[in-house]
Amino acid sequence: MGSVFSAGSGSSEGVPVVLNVYDLTPVNNYLIWCGLGIFHSGIEVNGLEYGFGAHDYPTSGVFEVEPKKCPGFTFRCSIQLGRIQMRNSEFRDFIEGLANDYHGDSYHLISKNCNHFTEDVSWRLVGKSIPGWVNRLAKLGALCNCLLPEGMRVPVADVKQISDYPGLSEDGSESFSMITSTTQEQFESDDTEDQEKHLLFSSHSSITAEVTLVRENQR
Repeated sequence: MGSVFSAGSGSSEGVPVVLNVYDLTPVNNYLIWCGLGIFHSGIEVNGLEYGFGAHDYPTSGVFEVEPKKCPGFTFRCSIQLGRIQMRNSEFRDFIEGLANDYHGDSYHLISKNCNHFTEDVSWRLVGKSIPGWVNRLAKLGALCNCLLPEGMRVPVADVKQISDYPGLSEDGSESFSMITSTTQEQFESDDTEDQEKHLLFSSHSSITAEVTLVRENQR
């Protein structure tokens, strides 16, 4: 299935859409041989990388960072997914509109993680799935939902939705959430620039870096 934004198969025209994949653990070097791993991923377009992370508020969890340098993770590889025919302003409208569907407090390790976000973006932009190994553990977690700890279980309706999603036939995983170090006061502030910029931390790393939360395009 194609996309209205796609430049077409084999085309050298248009803007590249690139999937950047990161390791969350050195164990991936062994798990990858089994087609598994614990990964974070982001979509690179127009010189910026877009990802999805968790925070406690019903506002955008979509963020942008310098490509291949998402804080707290180890860059593994880049995979070109295709090309799109979109002006910068059109893509910005697209990503800000998508941010409405990816609030930080809706993040879930099994049903709605960063790799589900990149999968969704890829389908919408170029009409194809990300490689299955990137989010396969989340798919396995959904299939074994009854065996998971209660706090990680997905409602039955959501499990069916995950299993039926066209791009998730061979998904992989990311069993780790990115947390924004922001406060309620920051979100209630009238200073919009302060609201859009926060620090993302990895709980497995002391590395911090400033990222920019993507503003929602109000519908």
